Amino acid sequence: MEIVRPDSVAGVLDALASHPDALVLAGGTDTMVLVNAGALRPEYVISLRHVEDLKAWNARFIGAGVTYARLEESEIAALAELSRTVGSPQIRAAGTLGGNLGTASPAGDALPFLAAVDATIELVSKHGSRTMPWDEFLIGPKQNALEPAEIILGAHLPDDMPWRTAFAKIGVRQAMVISIASVCVTRNEAGETTVALGAVGPTVLRARRAEMMVSAEKDPDEAALDEFQRLVSEESRPITDHRSTAEYRRMAVGVLARRALERCLV
Repeated sequence: MEIVRPDSVAGVLDALASHPDALVLAGGTDTMVLVNAGALRPEYVISLRHVEDLKAWNARFIGAGVTYARLEESEIAALAELSRTVGSPQIRAAGTLGGNLGTASPAGDALPFLAAVDATIELVSKHGSRTMPWDEFLIGPKQNALEPAEIILGAHLPDDMPWRTAFAKIGVRQAMVISIASVCVTRNEAGETTVALGAVGPTVLRARRAEMMVSAEKDPDEAALDEFQRLVSEESRPITDHRSTAEYRRMAVGVLARRALERCLV
């Protein structure tokens, strides 16, 4: 295994041009599990750890190399909340937003947040950069729209970030766990609400009917919250696997969404 450690985006793209089949490695928190299990043996690895341009972070942009340990300090409630649920302190110090996007797992903890705020993903290659909506980038279970010799630069957040945000997930234990179901809910001052669901479909989902229904409620009462919960569960598309059953996921994601919305209403 040959490893190169470029210190610039241009250096990464040069290395990819020479080795188009190379493994591009950010924190390695997912990839190294496969390597250690003997399921992956890359011949050429391009490490992104020393590329400072990928670590840029401001109010409207999160670089692909920004770690969850840094995002724990975000002023955006849901972003800080989700970051604190990712693995152990060691995992949060290594794992990155770009790694979550690159892996494109339906259970990726950052992905419901990006979906809920309608983030756009910026990609770069030697031919230039391009941006695309999150739902055009995440195209299936562990599938994304990256082209050969292209890397993720980061995620752009909207100028009009929602007034309040909340994230919640459930797993088989309270810490260091892959989501059985997760949600991110946002609500702005006008009451417009978004709901994104993780680990209950082939990729991250938006519960559009639930959003429309609760956005029309200025001050949702118990009946409205019940209906919101029901619609979220109905719009999920879970499967049964070794972590949980489809029935439990469907029930749980509705409960999580309701609790997250109630936090946004306080």
